[in-house]
Amino acid sequence: MRIAHVPGVFPMLDPNVPASWFEISTSDLDRAQRFYEAVLGTTLARNRVGATELAMFPFGGRPGTGGALIRQEDSEPSVQGCVVYLNVDDLDAVLARALAHGADVFVPRTELPGGRGVYAQFLDSEGNRVGLWSAR
Repeated sequence: MRIAHVPGVFPMLDPNVPASWFEISTSDLDRAQRFYEAVLGTTLARNRVGATELAMFPFGGRPGTGGALIRQEDSEPSVQGCVVYLNVDDLDAVLARALAHGADVFVPRTELPGGRGVYAQFLDSEGNRVGLWSAR
């Protein structure tokens, strides 16, 4: 089951942006939620769509790209395929917290050309390759 734009139910979804939703697969939704809450210093909101349980990343009540941790039988964590980049204020601090909570660095902190920020990738608690990006 994939989530479609449903006005009022998931207000962060905006049909006018190129990417409106992402899902990070988990083997253990509770473990993954604890990991991301500790690493990002935020709270993920649990929600259910049909039989699918989600832990949704905060979106600040405004339209844009939203996403969630998800546990589904037809989806498995992986280092292959698409990479989701999470926007963070302090990449170094977030990457350090990820390492402290058992993540492995996949791509170290890397400067983008032209002052376009920095990025890194790590392997999360579930075995997914996830990116971080910061303008600073």
